[in-house]
Amino acid sequence: MKERVGLGPPAWLVAGLRPQPTPVNRAAVVRAAVALSAPLAVGFAVERPVYGALVSMGALSGVIGDTADAYRMRIFNIAVPQAFGAVGVTLGTLVYDRPGLAVAVLTSVALVSGMISSIGAVASVSGLLLLLNAVVGAGLPMPSPWWAAPLLLGFGGLLVLALALLGWPLRGGAPERSAVARAYRSVADLLAAAGGDAYDERRQAVTQSLDDSYDLILARRARDHGRNPTLVRLLAQLNALIPVVEAAPAAHQRGRRLPAAIPAAVRVLADAVERGRRGPYEPDLPAPTTPTERAVDHALRHAATVVLGTDPDPDNVDDRLGRPAALGVRIRRTARDVLFSEASWRYGLRLALCIGLAQALASTVELDRSYWVALTVTFVLKPDFGSVFSRAVGRGLGTVAGLAVAAAVLAEVPRGWWDVPVMIVLGGLIPAFSAKGYAFQTAAITPVILLLSDLLNRQGIGLVGARLVDSLIGCAIALVAGYLLWPESWHSRIGDRLADSVDHAARHVGLAFGADADQGGRARSRRRLYRDLSAVRSEFQRALTEPPPAGTRAAAWWPLVVAVERIADATTAARVRVDHGAPPPTRAEVDDVVRHLRELAEDIRSREGRTGPRAELEGDERSVLEPLRQEVTAARTIASPSPASNAPGP
Repeated sequence: MKERVGLGPPAWLVAGLRPQPTPVNRAAVVRAAVALSAPLAVGFAVERPVYGALVSMGALSGVIGDTADAYRMRIFNIAVPQAFGAVGVTLGTLVYDRPGLAVAVLTSVALVSGMISSIGAVASVSGLLLLLNAVVGAGLPMPSPWWAAPLLLGFGGLLVLALALLGWPLRGGAPERSAVARAYRSVADLLAAAGGDAYDERRQAVTQSLDDSYDLILARRARDHGRNPTLVRLLAQLNALIPVVEAAPAAHQRGRRLPAAIPAAVRVLADAVERGRRGPYEPDLPAPTTPTERAVDHALRHAATVVLGTDPDPDNVDDRLGRPAALGVRIRRTARDVLFSEASWRYGLRLALCIGLAQALASTVELDRSYWVALTVTFVLKPDFGSVFSRAVGRGLGTVAGLAVAAAVLAEVPRGWWDVPVMIVLGGLIPAFSAKGYAFQTAAITPVILLLSDLLNRQGIGLVGARLVDSLIGCAIALVAGYLLWPESWHSRIGDRLADSVDHAARHVGLAFGADADQGGRARSRRRLYRDLSAVRSEFQRALTEPPPAGTRAAAWWPLVVAVERIADATTAARVRVDHGAPPPTRAEVDDVVRHLRELAEDIRSREGRTGPRAELEGDERSVLEPLRQEVTAARTIASPSPASNAPGP
């Protein structure tokens, strides 16, 4: 029977609009509902609804930034962006009702916002609030004196922070301890999946969990004076988990499941970490007979000794990823990286161009609601949210849905105290919908911003149609000036990033089997390699939501992404076997693998592949490097397709 061809939407569009299967954080829902509605109630009670609306706007920014699990990181994630937001609204207020100056100031703010967004997650949110509040300040009337608006907006963010910190005394255990315990549980899941189809997915979860744990602990140590005994112990426990992680690829290569007692033992250790329990514990493990089994057995018994034993000597605990540099040194490095980074300048100029066009257009045609155009551009061009194209589409669809809700509220609900229960419902929907995707987040945020804006300028139901037009104009500006005019929009960056990861893999192979490499150096190199590959996966997921040809070409890279991940696993597995009794490879074998990996990186960068003759990897089939050679050969085959195949193109 002939297969019917569907006429549904394209896969790349569906991928960007499909709701994510993420659980809803009920505590965040309650915090958002209270933080957005309580200021309105107070404002109506004291007959200052404008003040209440501004505090709620600041709370909205805090709700968007309240994404961390650890309480100390929440302070950082909410408080720092609020400071940037205060600067932004101050600059915007100073140029309100001065169209020419507003274009210059907002364009400059957009350049700075875009450049600092490349620093990290907190800097990205800070850049967002800097530009967002500057646009709002330049487009909406603010109460006098000039410092009132930043003070009220900042108070709203601090209200969210205060609500988030209410549960701190009731939290069981330190956030760092919970993070380490989660890392142990993710490794237990990885060992349970070794030899099965779910291994790759579990490995990604382990990479993310280890990254989060190390970042949290090392960031805390950077702020503490001296050696904190609790953090030293947690760091030692996290370090003890690394050999278990390194043994997992070797166990997976066996092709059969590990005994259930092995992941069960890791879960026992996870519970001990979370509860801070100590005491004798001897894992009941089967007797090892092969180098792989000896690696798993040795790693688990060492982890049990560290987790349940006495406090470690602080001077003998390796930070693995390196001690954080002093704050002043990190600030200078960050500033230098931002100022001399081509990527930060490119994104800053792209954002500045779009904001300048949006503000100039609004000033030229004298739009009374002009700030919404620039507001749309700001949200669409944020790089953290994925593809510019899919964000523009999602923004448009989400705005339509949000405007439908706002129209019903503005038409049927009287302004005043009835806004409070409405805001309780709409505010609680923001974190619930944000977890499902960008379009859903837009649909939840749009009616909230409209209702708060109506309290500031009292335009009523007339806002709805105007906001739809403004959103479409902003999306069009972002698509043309922020997407179509930039060549990299049409090219997937996966190939370049993947080639860099292959180069790193080549260096790691040389380091892993070098005679002069210490264990800490190998561990740091391995962690950086897996972080690189995790970033490549994230770029791949982003690129899949691009329309053809970029999305199609990105999908063609996927087999090679998997192949490079298998190379990293094979390297780790070979090193583990050598550490536990397998004969080490010769220097010639190692150099041959490194050379082929470097040639593979060149093939990926050229995006052409080698269709002519090339030297094959040769060696003893009994060598510990044989699985690695097979993975490198497979990767080079994928990177060197026949001319008729659909190879990843430029």
